[in-house]
Amino acid sequence: MTDTLDRNGLGYGVAAYVIWGLFPIIMAALEPAAAFEIVAWRALSSLVVCVLIFTAMRGWPRIAAVLRDRRTTLRLVAAGALIAVNWGVFVYAVVTERVAATSLGYYINPLVTVTLAVVFLGERLRRLQIAAIFVALVAVAVVAWEMGGIPWISLALAGSFGTYSLIKKGVGGKVDALTGLTIETAAIAPVAVVVLFMVHAAGDTTFGTRGAPGLGWWHDTMLAGTGTWTAGALLIFAAGARRLPLNVTGMLQYIAPTMTFVLAVWYFHESMPAVRWIGFGFVWIALVLFSIDAWRIRPGGARAQLAREERARDTAAIAAEAI
Repeated sequence: MTDTLDRNGLGYGVAAYVIWGLFPIIMAALEPAAAFEIVAWRALSSLVVCVLIFTAMRGWPRIAAVLRDRRTTLRLVAAGALIAVNWGVFVYAVVTERVAATSLGYYINPLVTVTLAVVFLGERLRRLQIAAIFVALVAVAVVAWEMGGIPWISLALAGSFGTYSLIKKGVGGKVDALTGLTIETAAIAPVAVVVLFMVHAAGDTTFGTRGAPGLGWWHDTMLAGTGTWTAGALLIFAAGARRLPLNVTGMLQYIAPTMTFVLAVWYFHESMPAVRWIGFGFVWIALVLFSIDAWRIRPGGARAQLAREERARDTAAIAAEAI
């Protein structure tokens, strides 16, 4: 039975990250919509999907219980603002043909998260973690030198997601993944509505517009349906995280940025000079060191297994909502 659950969990986890890895293609298909319009629709659509799921499951008491905790609610509101920034930068990068920069951002994200935990939570770094962070800094420096400037898209993605993770860590096991996504998207929904009004006032709206290439009922369906992908991938990942050890879940997180990198080079045909390849090479070395460290310290025993499962659920709630 355990082996079956493990295989099912692995299948769920891989499927979720494959969906996230395909997000650049999905977002690119939404053009000529601009980043602001796409993110606004994604937030509103995600909220609608979550509301429908909670209504079908009669799960509103879970929402009410979280909202009664003022501190947790404020954390989720702040997390919602960060998720909006993360989504916005990601979509902007895709529509401006800088998909490789998003890959770099999500590659270095685990290292940024660990660094923030050291600075704000007082956690101690192990030797391999220190080495991994140092190599990652070299990688960012190499990419910055090749680009002739700071790779702000990559750093913004990693920084916003890392800070998001830090905030959600304070929530702990109080909030499941779907409840968190619901409250976070509800918090940014008013801003999303204002953004859509502004886009419409500027004459840049694409939803419901006809007569231009790429616009039509299919475009409208895709734009309004981005929440289905967001919430769907979240639920699939959460199902996998409940069945998998945390170290396996950690390994799976590299599927999405790897797919994104492959898409950037061979699907979107972005320029990849030799020096940039070297920069990514340093990133991959850093991730190997980081992964070896995570694997070496994996806990054993029944009590550790329970702790691992709890941490895996927290990881699902944090990681799955931000892609």
